[in-house]
Parts: sequence; structure tokens; C-alpha cells
Amino acid sequence: MIKTILPELRKDYIQDKYVIIAPVRKKRPHNLERPQQKKPLPQKECVFCLPQINKIKDHLTIYKPDKKEWLVKVISNKFPAVSKEFPKAYGVQDVVIETPDHTLELEDLSVSHIAKILEAYAIRTHEISKDKKIEYILIFKNNGGKAGASIQHAHSQIFATHFMPPHLFDKSQKQQAYKLTNSHCIYCDVINRERGGPRWIWEDELTVCFAPYASMHHYETWIMPKRHIDNITLMTKEEQLSFAKILKHIVKKIGDLGLPYNFYFHQVINDEDQHLYLKIKPRGNIWAGVEIGSGLIINPVPPEDAAEFYRKGLK
Repeated sequence: MIKTILPELRKDYIQDKYVIIAPVRKKRPHNLERPQQKKPLPQKECVFCLPQINKIKDHLTIYKPDKKEWLVKVISNKFPAVSKEFPKAYGVQDVVIETPDHTLELEDLSVSHIAKILEAYAIRTHEISKDKKIEYILIFKNNGGKAGASIQHAHSQIFATHFMPPHLFDKSQKQQAYKLTNSHCIYCDVINRERGGPRWIWEDELTVCFAPYASMHHYETWIMPKRHIDNITLMTKEEQLSFAKILKHIVKKIGDLGLPYNFYFHQVINDEDQHLYLKIKPRGNIWAGVEIGSGLIINPVPPEDAAEFYRKGLK
């Protein structure tokens, strides 16, 4: 491991977000039990399993090549926070059921199966974005009870609203200002800056993966297509497979740590100059008084150490 001894204040690549990388915090004593996850529902009670799922109307189903069994299914969220029926909270909320098998997690699926999940995200993003009222589409996954998941069966969600979150508007403006000054994308520059350094994890012809400089969460990683594309609908089949390969490796390593995690793509409909990326945030740290009170995040796992951990076992 890289020996980072003294705490260090770090700023996000573009936004006014600050993190204190403080590995000495790992040594602090604990005498309180952490909250435990709820016992998962048995398969026979799971709404995403057969035969229950057959009673629910789907938006999209992707089948195996023989067309006899499905791989990925997209349905409406039964308990949405946003809906086209809510005039003051207009939007769309889908559930992406990632496998018909109740016993499997994302990391257990094949690379080609995970690529089909990415394809489902792209198809639904394309359909949802046809609604001229929609400004923002978030694709996200909560894995584990402490990460917000309420059902064990492997799934993720697509959340689209007529409202663009202010911090993303601010981020978009900062990206544009950077481009006006430097004539190119900040995230393309980030890739070049991080490539081959201590936070670099992996790359192939199409995709890169690294631990961000100011990681807000333990073992946080970013996966990005090398090509400057602004949303998931523009990914080619080859890029989906490449992306799926490193995503499978990362979530498997997080599973080895025993941590729940979240991942997400941000997609701003009217900003065609974004650089698409997936943030994967394991939930090893519990934000307490400093984080909630000041907005400063304390992370005891240096991203340099996280990158070294993820590089092990990569081919």
C-alpha cells in the first residue's frame, strides 16, 4: 500500500467539493455496533421473481439469443417519487431487473449479460428523453441495505425529472468555462492526467477506470469511455462490452470487501458536451458530525490505496 501518513485536503476536479484524505482515522476505536441489514425476502415473496413478474407490464424485455428466457426486464417503479401523473413532481421512474435469478448479484453475471443491462439503460434513456419536459436522467443502483436497497433481487433504476439539480447546473457551467479557457473537455484532461499514475486502475482500447483524486467514499472508482460522448445511448456494442468487463471486476472486488455500494450515471438532456462516466461509491464510511455539519468529507482510504487494491487480479 502507498504510505499516506498525514491528512490532506483535496478538491474535486471541477466542483467546489472538498475531501480530507485521512488514513490515520482508520485506527480510531469503535465500541458501538453498526446497523445491520434487514433479512432479505425469500424468493417466493419477491415481486421480481417468477411467476409474480409475469403479472407486471414491462417497458422493455431483453431475451437470451434463443428467445426462451429473458435476461433483463424494465418495469415502472410501483412506488415512484416522480411520475407523469404528478404535476408538481413530473418524471419517470423505472426499475431495471438485472436477472431473473434471485440468487445472483451483478458481479455474478457474465460480461455479455452486464452489457445487456447497459443496453437496456440506453434504450430506456432514448425513449424517456423523447419527452420534451424531461431535463435530467439519472441511472443508479443501490446494492445492499445500507446503500438504500429495499429488495434483494438484483436491480437498478432509471430516474428522470423535469428538474435539473442545482449542483449539476453548476457543474455544467464549470465544465463549459473550462472548455472556453482550455479548448477541450476537463474530463478528457483528467483521463490524461491520471493515466499511468498511482490512482490509475485499468484501460483497454475503449474504456478507462481510475480512483478519483478527491474520493468522497472508501474505494470510490470512476469508469469512463475514452470517446467523448455525453450519454449512454451513444455507446457502441463494443464499448458496452468493454465497460461491462471492468464494471464486473470492480463490483466483485467491492463484494470481496463486504461493502454495499451505489453507482450512477448523470445525464443532462440539454447539455450535449458532457463526458459520460459511471461513479461507483462503496458505502464503507458513515458520514457523521463533520460531514453533515461542515460539508467536508473525511475519507480514511486514500484513492491511491484503493487503486492498488482494484489492480490486483486484473487481466
